[in-house]
Amino acid sequence: MRPLELHRDVGAYALGVLGTADTFRFEEHLSQCARCARLLEELGSVEALLAAYARWTPPGVDPVATPSPALLHSALGAVEVRRRRQRRTRAGLLVAAAALVAGAPFATMSLLAGPASPHWAATASAPGVTATLATAPAEFGTDVGLDVGGVRGPVVCKLVAVGRGGEEDTVATWAVRDAATVKMRGAAALAPGDIARFEVRTSDGARLATLSRSG
Repeated sequence: MRPLELHRDVGAYALGVLGTADTFRFEEHLSQCARCARLLEELGSVEALLAAYARWTPPGVDPVATPSPALLHSALGAVEVRRRRQRRTRAGLLVAAAALVAGAPFATMSLLAGPASPHWAATASAPGVTATLATAPAEFGTDVGLDVGGVRGPVVCKLVAVGRGGEEDTVATWAVRDAATVKMRGAAALAPGDIARFEVRTSDGARLATLSRSG
C-alpha cells in the first residue's frame, strides 16, 4: 500500500472498517507517522460519539451506514483544510503583531510630537523618574503615547488611567532592565474627558509618577 493511501486510511482505521491485513499495515505505518497519529487523536471524539450512538440504537436497526472510502477521504480532506487555514490565520496574526511592535516607537513619537494632542506632565514622581504623556481621542476610547525614563530596574511597570469617578484602566505594561528612556503606545477604554490623571506604577503597586493634563 502506498504512503498516501496509508495516510488516508486513518479515518477508516478510527471507525474500524479496515480489513485485517490493511489494519496490520496501517498500524505499522502509524507507529512511525506523527501526522496520522495526530489525525487519529482528532478523530477519537468522533469514534466515541459513533460508539455511543450505536449503543443507543434499538436492536435490529443498523445505526450507521458503512462509510465509503470517498466519504472518509473527503472528511479527512476537510480536517486538513481547516488545519491549514488555522495555520495561515496564526501566521497572519503574528505578522500583524510584529508590524505593530516594530512601528510602535515611531507612532508614539508622532503622537507625543503632535501639537494638537493634549499633553500630560508629571506632577509627582519618584527620584530620577521623568514622564511625559500625550492623548488623542479614538473610537475605542483614548489613544495614549508615553515617554518615561529614570526607572531603576529590573522591575515590571504599568501605566494606569484613573477616571474622574476613581475607576482605573490599565493602558500598558512593560519591563525595565535599566534607567533608559522607554517610549510606548497604549490605549484606554475611558474617553479623554473622563480621565482625571495617569499613574506609572510598579507591578506591586508602588507609584513612580502621577501625570496631570498640562496647560
